[in-house]
This record gives sequence, C-alpha cells and structure tokens, in this order.
Amino acid sequence: MKIVIAGAGEMGSHLAKMLSGNGHDITIIDGDPKLLADVASLADVITVEGDSTAFAVLRKASVRKCDLFIAVNHVENDNVVAAALAKQLGAKKSIARIDNNEYLEPNNKEIFISMGIDYLFYPEKVAAQEVINLLGHTSTTEYVDFSSGRLSLVVFRLDPASQLIGRELSGFADDATQLSYRTVAIARGGQTIIARRDEIFMEGDVVYVIARQDAVREVMEFSGQSNVEINNMMILGGSRIGVRIASELQNEVAVKLIEYNAEKAYRLAELLDKTLIINEDGRHIEAMLEEGLANMDAFVAVTGRSETNILAAMLAKRMGVKKVIAEVENLDYINLAESIGIDTIINKKLITASNIFRFTMSTDVQAIKCLTGSEAEVLEFIVKPNAPATRAPIKELRLPQDTIIGGVVRGDKVFIAVGNMELNAYDRVVVFAMPASIAKIGYFFN
Repeated sequence: MKIVIAGAGEMGSHLAKMLSGNGHDITIIDGDPKLLADVASLADVITVEGDSTAFAVLRKASVRKCDLFIAVNHVENDNVVAAALAKQLGAKKSIARIDNNEYLEPNNKEIFISMGIDYLFYPEKVAAQEVINLLGHTSTTEYVDFSSGRLSLVVFRLDPASQLIGRELSGFADDATQLSYRTVAIARGGQTIIARRDEIFMEGDVVYVIARQDAVREVMEFSGQSNVEINNMMILGGSRIGVRIASELQNEVAVKLIEYNAEKAYRLAELLDKTLIINEDGRHIEAMLEEGLANMDAFVAVTGRSETNILAAMLAKRMGVKKVIAEVENLDYINLAESIGIDTIINKKLITASNIFRFTMSTDVQAIKCLTGSEAEVLEFIVKPNAPATRAPIKELRLPQDTIIGGVVRGDKVFIAVGNMELNAYDRVVVFAMPASIAKIGYFFN
C-alpha cells in the first residue's frame, strides 16, 4: 500500500516506522528538514520537504497515487485542509488528526465527509475514555471490549498473592469447548510470549486474557488484587486528557486537578465547576502531600512531560494510592514505568496507531488495539464467506507463527476458541498477534 503521512513529529515518525516495517511504501511530508532527516534514519521512507497544505508539495509527494493519506501535523487546521486537498487530488482514503470534540458530533462529521475526509480521530479523547474505563476496572492494567462488550481483553500483573503463580496455562485441550476465558499471551522481562502449552505463570508476569462477559469478574480476581471503588481522585496536569477526565467524572467522584500554570488554572476553574483546581507544581512532594495525595483512591498524571508523570506516579504509589495511571509518550520509558509499579500507562502514539492501522489491512478489521508494554496487537475480524478460515478446524489452519485466536462471536453466542472449533462465515473473531504476523492474518478471514 502507498501511504503519505503529513507531519514528521513524534506521532508521524512513529507511524512511519510502524507502517514501513509492515512492507508499505511510505512518503512523509514536513516543513522541518531536521525532523525529516530523523525519520529517514529510523525508517525506510521517502521524504518531501514543504507545507502539506500546498498543492505543489502534495503533488510532489504523489498524493494522487496514494491509497491512504494521514494528516498528523501539530496544527489541527493544517490536518483538515491537507486531508481534504489530498482526497480531491486523488488519494483513495484520507484521514486527519483533530483536537476538537465538536468536529466529531454526528451532524458536523457529515460536513467533513462531504469535504472528502474519510475519518477524523482525536487521540486525547480516546485516551481519556481509556482512563475512565480503567477506573471502573481498577485491578487491571488494560481493558478492551470487543463486539459491544461480549468479549473482553483483560490485562493484569500477577501480584505475589495471585493464585496463578507456579501454575501451567490451561485452555489447550481440543475438547474443552465450554471455556469462558483463556490466556492468550504473557509479557515477561520486556518480551511478549504467545500462550503455549506447558508455559508456567510467574510473579510479575503481565497476563493477557480473552474472556466472555460473564467471566470478566472471575478473571480479574486472578491478579491477586481487588477492585477498588473510586471516590476521591487527583489529576496532575490540565491537558486535554486531564480536562476530559475531570469533566466526565466530576459529577460522580471528588476530583482535584493540579495545574502548574496559574493562568491556565484560573481558566480551568471556570470550565470545571465541580472540580477543585489547585495551582501547584506536582513535582513538589510536600505540596502534593498537603493537597491530600495519600488519601486518594486514584491518581492520574497527564502533564506534557513523561518524566514528570513517571516521578509523580511513583510518589503516588509510594503514598499508597490504589490505582495509579500515567501518560508516558516516550516509548523508551514504558517498560521502565511498568517495572517500577505504575499500574497503567497510556500513550497517544499507540492510541493513534490503533486508530489508523486498520485502514492499512487488506481485509475487514472491525477493531484493532496496539497494546501498551507489549509488541503485540489485538484485532477483531469478520470472517467472509468461503474464506480459508472456514475450511478447516482452527488447529489445522496453519495460522502465522505467534498468532492465536482468542474468542469468537457468532450471532448471540460467544465462544472461547479451542483447536477443534470450526469458524463460520460472518463470525467475529478476536485475534492476538505479534507484528511480524499481522500482514499475513487477513488472508485467512478474507
């Protein structure tokens, strides 16, 4: 697939690296030659220097021949204009990153579609929603619903109290057709292990489990942690993510939001009428303790600096806060942050990758989730009539290495996949896979 990316910042360079690694032909546009040089050193891409809203630059990037145009400049208006122009010049699909929730309202989305923009995505909104979802499942580090919640991916770290430690993974018997959940992968020591027979659970493992809706509570108990009711929470950083979380939750829980910039703190106080806004530096331990950090049920660090978020989250964990979430945009810091006990990491690059990656697949992908702290991805496919996956039991399909089918939704029925199960046309199938296998998976369901 020929893909043109407008914007060589952190998000654009991450997408370029990820997509070029999957065999796509990538061209990246930016006005900053240094950013382009940095991207070219990381990935096999063609670079075009210039303004992505200029016709001459778009033509130089061969937008008229591209299958997918992705606008991820820092400036929202540039993205909208570039995506609209690219579609008019011949791009088959055109998508844009935005920073304005108003654009996503149904009536307004129609306007952008009429302009030729196929898809708008707002990473901060999705990140805030992930945090809110996780605060309802405090014993997990990630929680993803598929097929309207009938299947869920539950991710948790094994505490010393977990009953799973030392036990073998189960769910590999071909006749075990009534499973309600199964482990699909384990992250250990920075590596992801696709679940196989004879693997043993160890303390500190991050475990990925596909579960039916009726089994989610039981699966969560395996972590060795208990769900905590959130009544008091503190948010560090008046970023778009922080403001969205506060506005969504301020009617349900007592929220304190810490913002370093005095002028911004005053603006937030007018915007968030039921949130206590505190103008303070979150890096000052005494100040955070005076504001009641130790009494919080949850702490969410979403400033613009990964280092500040990690340090503040470490302090919150040390003070006994039960659920600690930090935004870590530097991908190199994610394993470090998880290793020091931060419960959950959110990352806008991975959120954006999850939004965009399905547009590059050759088959019908209903959902895709790029997992934090793991190289693996989870995808939801709809099986097409006469697809290769319908011609033999799962164990005989010869799926790509490091791929496992976790669950199947067939009409109103939900199944955890086992080896002797046969897939039918129009089944919704949740697949857990490593990056090297993803490009090959679509063949089986198409």
